[in-house]
Amino acid sequence: MTPPRKLHIKSYGCQMNVYDAQRMVDTLAPEGFVETASADDADLVILNTCHIREKASEKVYSELGRLRVAKDEAARAGRAMQIAVAGCVAQAEGEEIVRRAPVVDVVVGPQSYHHLPELLKRAGNEGRAIETEFPAQDKFGFLAQPKPDAIRARGISAFVTVQEGCDKFCTFCVVPYTRGSEVSRPVAKIVDDVKRLADNGVRELTLIGQNVNAYHGDGPDGKTWPLGRLLEHLATIPGIARLRYSTSHPRDVDDSLIAAHRDLGALMPFVHLPVQSGSDRILAAMNRKHTADDYRRVIDRFRAARQDIAFSSDFIVGFPGEGEQDFLATLALVTQIGYAAAYSFKYSARPGTPAADIQETVSPAEMDQRLERLQELIDSQQSAFNKAAIGSTVDVLFERPARKDGQIVGRTAFLQPAHVMASPDIIGQILPVRIDSLERYSFLGELVTPRGAREPALSPAIGA
Repeated sequence: MTPPRKLHIKSYGCQMNVYDAQRMVDTLAPEGFVETASADDADLVILNTCHIREKASEKVYSELGRLRVAKDEAARAGRAMQIAVAGCVAQAEGEEIVRRAPVVDVVVGPQSYHHLPELLKRAGNEGRAIETEFPAQDKFGFLAQPKPDAIRARGISAFVTVQEGCDKFCTFCVVPYTRGSEVSRPVAKIVDDVKRLADNGVRELTLIGQNVNAYHGDGPDGKTWPLGRLLEHLATIPGIARLRYSTSHPRDVDDSLIAAHRDLGALMPFVHLPVQSGSDRILAAMNRKHTADDYRRVIDRFRAARQDIAFSSDFIVGFPGEGEQDFLATLALVTQIGYAAAYSFKYSARPGTPAADIQETVSPAEMDQRLERLQELIDSQQSAFNKAAIGSTVDVLFERPARKDGQIVGRTAFLQPAHVMASPDIIGQILPVRIDSLERYSFLGELVTPRGAREPALSPAIGA
């Protein structure tokens, strides 16, 4: 028998890249590849890249420098190693990657992962293969489906891509250029994926897309379905206990999505809704297509539908032209909304975007100071949100053993980690937990046993 070839994938950035990495593994499995945690002994290393944040490209080239040493050592040992660069940096830079890093064998954009086996063979024969076009066919119709054992090994939570690309063209963002225009998958294809996952133990599903609530897929009734209707349908699939989605745009929150949060018990009351700035002047310069008040009204619609709903968001500080009053407007928005969590970053120009041509007017020192002020406010809100749960009983979906012997960790509806002492038998179950304390961002608690029910069995390590 031919021994399996080892595959190592390092993913950067968004949830979409995590999902894409899994689909690359599934696509390469029929070619004899199995995953390995180490790049040093791999026969194929794939860098699954992200182009959103500062110095994204340079991080890739730095990693390629380290891989060149590993590839040379493999060659001296008589073993061939191939290196591929995938994802948004691959899409944006194409042949520039192999010019700067000749060690790379394959460059493949996000829409062409189904061609990986062919590209690897071509690179083996010709020395190099590059594919960064936007192919006419839908890659999802060609990517291999995960095997049942692969699904089970990945755990009880899974991502499913329902939409790719973005038509918003925010001036700071490269997504429309690296992922293309908005495309939604047909409902039937998504349902097939979800049923396969549910049949193999997945309990929690996160629908993902660059602009997921712009979803407008072809439904089985011949009509176009919005995200809310898709969620309503997926909630009926046996085995799926929790539904989430990310990432959303405020302009695409429609009535069906609000209704889904009102009506679906499986849809978690935690929404990631990026705003980027609280200043209308900066929002206009970003081409966000909404004002701060538009955003507030969207938040109000969610809260009117479900009182316990909570939010996370994205913020950029130091966008070109941002003055102190603009930044104070952001702080005011954060104070008014109250977030359970948020991500905040200093502005960094992305080559090829309109904002990259605008002269920066905010000094690095000012950016640092503003980011610190914003993060201090966000951290205080997150801390208050988490502390409010202490002493209450919340439902937790248990995922896996924790690092501490005898502990099992799961997540609340708001994605907060919660640890209890219990048997691994509870993995995959949603159980009530009394929250006793908070350690940084994680809860410690105890399972709450309904009156008349038996306590969950302790593992031998705990009972000893």
